[in-house]
Amino acid sequence: VQLVESGGGLVQPGGSLRLSCAASGFTFSRCGMNWYRQAPGKERELVAAISSGGDSTNYADSVKGRSTISRDNAKNTVYLQMNSLKPEDTAVYYCNAETRLYYGRNYWGKGTVVTVSS
Repeated sequence: VQLVESGGGLVQPGGSLRLSCAASGFTFSRCGMNWYRQAPGKERELVAAISSGGDSTNYADSVKGRSTISRDNAKNTVYLQMNSLKPEDTAVYYCNAETRLYYGRNYWGKGTVVTVSS
């Protein structure tokens, strides 16, 4: 199982980024997918979640209304579109695959860094 995040970078407050997570090594369309983030000195937190078919999504209150999680099962990729970015969105963003049912554990990517600063 491999999860590779991309799309992070430095962006000014109010800007936008789209994160991508390319998945391989498992049946992507069967698994829920999540985006987590971890800011310096803070615990990792769930940002957004999407069901295997993409018909159900959930968001942390801190990003609700500013972010959209989506997936393309044909491309084995999950996305996180983030708008109106704030300095407090600065964190390492991790992709997480809910593969426990099939592989005995969930899997994580290595993360992509998002820095929101002027």
